Amino acid sequence: MPDGVRARGVVGHSIVPVTVTDSTDLTARRAVREKTRVAPDYARSWLLLSAMRADAFDDAQLSRADQILLDCEDAIDDSLKDEARTRVIEWLHGGGTGWVRINDRTSPAWADDVAQLRDVEGLAGVMLAKTESADDVIDTAQRLGGEVPVIPLVESALGIEEAVNIARARGTFRLAFGSGDYRRDTGAANEPIAMAYPRTRLVLASRIGGLPGPVDGPTVGSAHALLREQSADAVALGMTGKLCLDLEQPAVINECFSPSPSDVAWAVDFLAEFEAAGGVIRDGSDKPRLARAQVIRSRAELFNINPS
Repeated sequence: MPDGVRARGVVGHSIVPVTVTDSTDLTARRAVREKTRVAPDYARSWLLLSAMRADAFDDAQLSRADQILLDCEDAIDDSLKDEARTRVIEWLHGGGTGWVRINDRTSPAWADDVAQLRDVEGLAGVMLAKTESADDVIDTAQRLGGEVPVIPLVESALGIEEAVNIARARGTFRLAFGSGDYRRDTGAANEPIAMAYPRTRLVLASRIGGLPGPVDGPTVGSAHALLREQSADAVALGMTGKLCLDLEQPAVINECFSPSPSDVAWAVDFLAEFEAAGGVIRDGSDKPRLARAQVIRSRAELFNINPS
């Protein structure tokens, strides 16, 4: 298991969409998909979908996305908040399963979000928008009953500077980066060098807080080359997942955030040689290589990556 990862539940091993016959009813299709779903600790692709698009909820749940996230916040006009929330709750009550992005704690809609989502069957957890303090997370978790995992979405300069406290807050499950609002707040460009600092802060805060690696912000646009480029930047800094905005992005993100077959082959060979030598550390360079090989092997097992 990678350093700093806390296991919560069964980890699915599928990285391909579930294929079923047209005669299979929705309940059975959902059950098959949930049985093979990658657990949120390790989830690479987080599909963000407007809560007003109830007609697409089922397609999202059955898609390649490791986890789905129904958005009651940024994509919803204030006049439609109640309707959007109702659509999500009705879908969850009807057998759907997923995460919900709720409004920030300073928003008038936050209190209704946590009150009405509490104890709703099928709610996997919530993503809390515009998190800027540990209290934001603690209050949200308490209002939801204390058992619902909370992913703080860090989207501002203040949130980035408070990242360690947020990571250590009771109820925090994993951190996520709201890159678009961060750029709006700071004036930073959408360039790797400008995004390196906030991404690194979230990676370090996650490690300090004993959390899984953080989830990167989304790539806007349909160009797979840009998606791969931005995913590679996030992976290089230690992030382990990414928000996505359409049904075509999860497959690319899942590939980018999984170890390559060549990396897995290296890890398998290194660990075999290390174990054959009696597991003895020969010099200082062995320790970081050993740690990297163990992480790669662990993730390869999670995602069924065959080095051959």
